Amino acid sequence: MERLITLLLAGLLDRWLGDPVALPHPVVGFGRLIAKGEHAWNRGKGRRWKGAVLALSLVAGTGLAVGGVLALASLISSWVALALQVVLIFYCLAGTTLVREVREVFFAVDRSLEEGRRQVARIVGRDTSELTAQEVRTAALETLAENLSDGVVAPLFWWALLGVPGMMAYKMVNTLDSMIGYRNERYAEFGCFAARMDDVANYVPARLTAVLLLVAANYLSRWRFVIRYGTCHASPNSGYPEAAMAGILDCRFGGPHSYFGEVVWKPFIGTTDRPLGLADMRVAIRITRRAEILMLVLVGLAVWLL
Repeated sequence: MERLITLLLAGLLDRWLGDPVALPHPVVGFGRLIAKGEHAWNRGKGRRWKGAVLALSLVAGTGLAVGGVLALASLISSWVALALQVVLIFYCLAGTTLVREVREVFFAVDRSLEEGRRQVARIVGRDTSELTAQEVRTAALETLAENLSDGVVAPLFWWALLGVPGMMAYKMVNTLDSMIGYRNERYAEFGCFAARMDDVANYVPARLTAVLLLVAANYLSRWRFVIRYGTCHASPNSGYPEAAMAGILDCRFGGPHSYFGEVVWKPFIGTTDRPLGLADMRVAIRITRRAEILMLVLVGLAVWLL
């Protein structure tokens, strides 16, 4: 029952507040640790094993540290331990913040293309300086689908399996991938292990996200579309939620993307190349919100029954 209470409270906090901008965030701390490790070790020979040691150390250290802190909190008071768990779960969920950011991208690009480019740069890792208005909107919806997995479904999946320490360890895995998991000259070797670790951690959640989106949209008939286009992505996982969203909206994702000055062509997901607008954003956000609720219910039932 205690786990259900923490899940419910954390879910409500995320729904009401989103990321607490005015408060320190664990992921910011993760980023600083990764940056320091990368600066110190991503040089000379043996970069591949150095990156693997850094990634494993940070992920294992995160899980152990969180487990230790929670154990200490439980010695102080069961209420303190419960409150700490609620806060940590809340920090790991990014559903409301993601929805707000995507909504703002659409509003911004309707005001001016430059404003839309600046706004979408907040949520994507690619170069946005030369994106068209259509590409800005597409990038936002791609991110909405992909980050539903990374920011909601996957954290809850790992929480259900391994508790709060496992959930926080997952966030470290995800942060490592977002910072050093690139196939460019700087990170190809050093970030290789981190990228593969993220692939493994997101394998089930990404596919579960696609199912949740289709169920939320009452569109299970598009599952064949997801199977067909889910592999049309450089990532073994991101294509599945993106394909689900493209199938629901009957639009097309993919195409050329610029990362660190290099143009990368991603296979197209879908075939309907049509203009995207505010109506598409509203549908996508509504379906995403439903999928979040379905995941919370699914995880709650799993915890209650097991």
